[in-house]
Amino acid sequence: MPSEVMSMQESVNPAIPGPSVLSSGRYIHFGPFRVDQQRQEVTRNGIRLKLQGKVYQTLLTLLEKPGEVVTREELRIRLWPADTYVNYDANVNTTVNKLRMALGDSSGKPQYVETIPRKGYSLLVQPEISNRVGNSHLPQNGTSGQEADVSAPRPGIFKLTKSALWVVLSAIGLILAGMLIGAGIMRFWMSHGSPASSHSLAVVFSRVLEKLML
Repeated sequence: MPSEVMSMQESVNPAIPGPSVLSSGRYIHFGPFRVDQQRQEVTRNGIRLKLQGKVYQTLLTLLEKPGEVVTREELRIRLWPADTYVNYDANVNTTVNKLRMALGDSSGKPQYVETIPRKGYSLLVQPEISNRVGNSHLPQNGTSGQEADVSAPRPGIFKLTKSALWVVLSAIGLILAGMLIGAGIMRFWMSHGSPASSHSLAVVFSRVLEKLML
């Protein structure tokens, strides 16, 4: 793994607060998502997601402790000051549900945020911190997405093998030759209209047909 990309699981230290772990790099990658901490925005495959302030802070709180349980009390302290009078349980549930909707996740079959009954929530994926703009995950063949797109066959483009191409060209050549011979026969017919000429024309036409059938 490159030095500028650091696994969060390897860097978590109970003695170090979560934000100091996240501050080791500007970008956080997990799955198709990228968090830009400097601009405080989240993108999915380059498309920006609309996350409210508390929803964004909830995501960061989970990213600070991947695989661990983030209690509801931790979220309450992180999201609301001590002198704020709200229904914390309902607001925590609403905020986490908004985060799941933004990530395309669900509580029934979670891919990113799992509910820990009577405790809190846990991030199921292992994020990576990086100072690089691009996602560190590449296709299995080691090529970039742009290179893979260029080399991949594009739908709608008809390709012929060499043998098939020769067959098509030969057929076109025969059609053109037939058209030329037909024009010559017409000129011959118009300039020689006698019965003998008709017989000669029939002979010529039969020979042309024999050549075309070969």
